[in-house]
Amino acid sequence: MRKFSHKFDFCVVGGGMAGLCAAIAAARKGIPTAIIQDRPIFGGNSSSEIRVHICGADRAGKIPNMRETGILEELRLENLRRNPQRSFSIWDTILYEKVLLEPNLEAFLNCSCLDAEMEGDRIRSVTGWQLTTETYHKIEAEIFADCSGDGILAPLTGAEFRIGREARSEYGESYAPEVADRKTMGMTCLFGARDTGKPQPFEPPCWAYDFPTDDDLPHRVHGHLEMGYWWIELGGEQDSIHDTEKIRDELLKIVFGIWDHLKNHGDHGAETWVLDWIQFLPGKRESRRYIGDHVLTQNDIESEGRFEDIVAYGGWPMDDHHPGGFWHKGEPTTFYPTPSPYGIPYRCLYSKNIANLMFAGRCASCSHMAMSSTRVMGTGAVMGQAVGIATALAVKNGINPREVGRQHLKQLQQELLRDDCYLPWLRQEFSPLTRQAVLQASSGDPEPLRDGINRPVGEELHAWEGKIGESIEYVFSPPQRVSTLTLIFDSALSRYIAMSHLGKYDYPTQVPLEMVRDFRIQILTSEGWRSWREIKGNYQRLVRMDVGLVVSGIRVVFDATWGAERVRLYAFYLD
Repeated sequence: MRKFSHKFDFCVVGGGMAGLCAAIAAARKGIPTAIIQDRPIFGGNSSSEIRVHICGADRAGKIPNMRETGILEELRLENLRRNPQRSFSIWDTILYEKVLLEPNLEAFLNCSCLDAEMEGDRIRSVTGWQLTTETYHKIEAEIFADCSGDGILAPLTGAEFRIGREARSEYGESYAPEVADRKTMGMTCLFGARDTGKPQPFEPPCWAYDFPTDDDLPHRVHGHLEMGYWWIELGGEQDSIHDTEKIRDELLKIVFGIWDHLKNHGDHGAETWVLDWIQFLPGKRESRRYIGDHVLTQNDIESEGRFEDIVAYGGWPMDDHHPGGFWHKGEPTTFYPTPSPYGIPYRCLYSKNIANLMFAGRCASCSHMAMSSTRVMGTGAVMGQAVGIATALAVKNGINPREVGRQHLKQLQQELLRDDCYLPWLRQEFSPLTRQAVLQASSGDPEPLRDGINRPVGEELHAWEGKIGESIEYVFSPPQRVSTLTLIFDSALSRYIAMSHLGKYDYPTQVPLEMVRDFRIQILTSEGWRSWREIKGNYQRLVRMDVGLVVSGIRVVFDATWGAERVRLYAFYLD
């Protein structure tokens, strides 16, 4: 068999939303990065193999202006622009392209991590088997991040981890069971269906389960035929890693039995519907969880997680699925209340005992109860971006992840804010160039553009609003060198823009009408204002461009949105 060796500064294991955001974030900071993914596509549970919509602190649009921004928002807006038909294969392609076009990022797809080489408490290398090329890839790196979901590097490196539910007494969590156990939340297989407009028969396979009446499905609401049902879930009372193949077989028997029930047992509005897709790779909720310098708990979440070292945030309820899954006759999950947002500290994102190991997503350092909230992909994505930025700081300073939190915490937080991540209760700090310049607008008060909060919070808009054709500008005396210009536009954080086939949501299929589409940049020289750059067709919230000029002022003129009558801008700053 072929064997290749590679050297990078950073290696991410796992290409779901957490791993993808970690790898992209580090690569964009100039860090040579590898991402190992055991599937042919990126996206994890959001990919075309599983088709789960990305949930987060906005709770599927129920909490306005709480949607995650940063790299995840960039990906979602790209999807709105290029995928109006809501094809999961196009979503796969968009994620693939983001990796393909990133200069400092190399992907190893269809590559399963199966070994790790240690030097004391440090990982020296990991090795993956690439099925498609029959090749072993050995990857050395300074920092490793496990975003695999199952925490594959834990048994390979000796990193401390947990499986199952803690006893109520361990962390004083009122929702935890009285006695600790190894039970977890289960995994799900969905289906996809479509309406053909004419009657369609269905004959179930002989091995499918039979559910002749609604009484066989207590507490299982089964409308919305397009996407299948999250409660087709098993595995919480088995080994959620090593029993996966057996669990998948049982899930498929249930899936076809449910479709038989919808088609042939009672009136479910399915007469003209056909099965169009079956999920053969179960979507997991829980397996290993790493132990970091801090373990996030139910109590941390309920007290809003106001940590000094906050680097990410959540807000999804503690959504604790019963380990019995489908065969449990009671409610399939319990939603325990949480504040939105709550903070997630940096100390939950690196290993307690392996010096150069980080992690993000559902294997982060959380108790079972806390993980029932943090496990959703929107929260995992912002954790991942934090891991990527922290890794860049660690590599550039020649230190371990733990020292980043001790020596460069403020820089880490400010780098995240600068890249349009939201950190509750923290403000972005701007350069002296931005703070000291004269900020003017053709109408209205432009000062919210440099107040350091780049979205509405509560009753405060934190934005400048104006009419199409109006402008904002910075003026300096004497002239100053401007390296970069950054704008943060309105991307409709008050609405839900998830990629999903779940029928109960009215998903947008185009760029938000509020987004600024066309604008011009003008510069002030000794000869007056002159045109410098014209942008047409913008669809991104965060726009940053290199300037590299000595000027007396910079002006932005807004020529068009994607449909809204007014322009809204959350930030305008210079470096």
